Amino acid sequence: MKNYILIGMPAAGKSTVGVVIAKRLGYRFVDTDILIQEQEGRLLKEIIAERGIDGFLEVEDRVNMEVAADRTVISPGGSVIYCKNAMEHYKEIGKIVYLQVSFETINRRITNAKNRGVVLKEGQTLKDLYDERTQLFEKYADITVCEEGLDLEETIDKVMEHLTR
Repeated sequence: MKNYILIGMPAAGKSTVGVVIAKRLGYRFVDTDILIQEQEGRLLKEIIAERGIDGFLEVEDRVNMEVAADRTVISPGGSVIYCKNAMEHYKEIGKIVYLQVSFETINRRITNAKNRGVVLKEGQTLKDLYDERTQLFEKYADITVCEEGLDLEETIDKVMEHLTR
């Protein structure tokens, strides 16, 4: 199966970049946050509020693990890297592409993390989350694309360059 899974922080551009890449490759596009919301019948922030972080991660792991895809660009939520089963599944079905962005850029792009459905533990800052996740993104990535200083089109071109090598 030839799939590309885009990982990175919330607001790294996974969905925006993913849709365009899928079009350019003639692939399907799947945003797993939308799959989660469809299957659960509520918004991510509502699932987190009702089930807590651990409950949300169980749902996220299950939904991502069940993604059956071929010739698909997949954009999971940023917290998928806490989901061991999902990440093993993605390693088996495709190449994992890490969209790397500086904390400063993420901080500028995210105005309200809780409203966005970002998985933040009690007392955890966005910077704490960034530092924690960066190590995991790097661990799982087959390809890393630094998008710092690039506009959307340049980022897309750079990702395409890596995928078509």
